Amino acid sequence: MKILMVLTSHDQLGDTGQKTGFWLEEFAAPFYVLKDAGAEITVASPMGGQPPLDPKSDEPDAQTDATRRFKADPDAQKVLAETVTLSSVEAADFDAVFYPGGHGPLWDLAEDAKSISLIEDFASAGKPVAAVCHAPGVLRHVKGTDGQFLVKGRKVTGFTNGEEEAVGLTEVVPFLVEDMLKANGGDYEKGADFEPFVVTDGRLITGQNPASSEEAAKALLAQLGA
Repeated sequence: MKILMVLTSHDQLGDTGQKTGFWLEEFAAPFYVLKDAGAEITVASPMGGQPPLDPKSDEPDAQTDATRRFKADPDAQKVLAETVTLSSVEAADFDAVFYPGGHGPLWDLAEDAKSISLIEDFASAGKPVAAVCHAPGVLRHVKGTDGQFLVKGRKVTGFTNGEEEAVGLTEVVPFLVEDMLKANGGDYEKGADFEPFVVTDGRLITGQNPASSEEAAKALLAQLGA
């Protein structure tokens, strides 16, 4: 069972002067769910190497069992520090792909031609595609084999407008995940703000927020029969 995880390389929160990147829990929780199930995990990012960590996800109140395990795991830290370049990976070499969120993907992965074609390749091959929190934003330009948006007519979720408002970034982000999924024809569903909520539609798995990352990974394993 070979799984690709794709992280952002973008570290600027718009023009606020603040840093962003990937959200630690959204990497750590799925990483261990998949690793403990025996998956062989490859981590990639557009620029390769150490991807930028959203500093807010490293604050004390954002820590979970998975993030604490990661902090005590030099092997996992080494995997993260040495991500391969996104351009070097192909869907044919993996059984599934998982995109952790954080705000970073809204700027780079959502517009990255390699990421878009990679997801299209996974989807056309009938392989599971999972994305959590802001990472469903990477589906913005992804099309299905019918030429329509991949999310059109499919049940999806992602960071809600209410959650974005709660963190004060509605006017900062390049687009709102909820609005984009709806505009692309997705059958958008959501649970309570910041509570776990995961939707599976065929081979497409989406999670609403950081609290959904572990359940999204478990849903991916279920798709793989693990």
